[in-house]
Amino acid sequence: MDSKKPYTPPRLMVPHSKSDSERAHKRGKVSPAYTTVVDNTRMFVDVSESFCELVGYKRAELIGTRYDHLTAENTTDIPATSNLFSKLGYMHGLWVLLHRTGYRILIRYESWARQDTHIESHIEVVQDFRGLGFFRS
Repeated sequence: MDSKKPYTPPRLMVPHSKSDSERAHKRGKVSPAYTTVVDNTRMFVDVSESFCELVGYKRAELIGTRYDHLTAENTTDIPATSNLFSKLGYMHGLWVLLHRTGYRILIRYESWARQDTHIESHIEVVQDFRGLGFFRS
């Protein structure tokens, strides 16, 4: 991955409220609703407050833990996905997160390698299954 130029993400992301969208329009950019940053060992080094609320954990509980902890069983082969990402430096797709209570949250993500070797992800929720009585781990 050292020989590849890091991916530069697009600047237009999904806003998480109309007021955010209006403010972003005035500034000329839109912020992602949920953001995470992990190191090359898959440990969280930064998470947005909105991401903490989404998964039901405090920021201090997530920093230093592996994102595997929030991945629903049988979602994907995490080591294989990590290896593929390290070759490409960029990935996007669907993933299933676990809320603290065990409910599953289907997300769409876009992740890229930053120059500091951390991996930044911008996330949007596709379906939140809390309260629906199924898809519980």
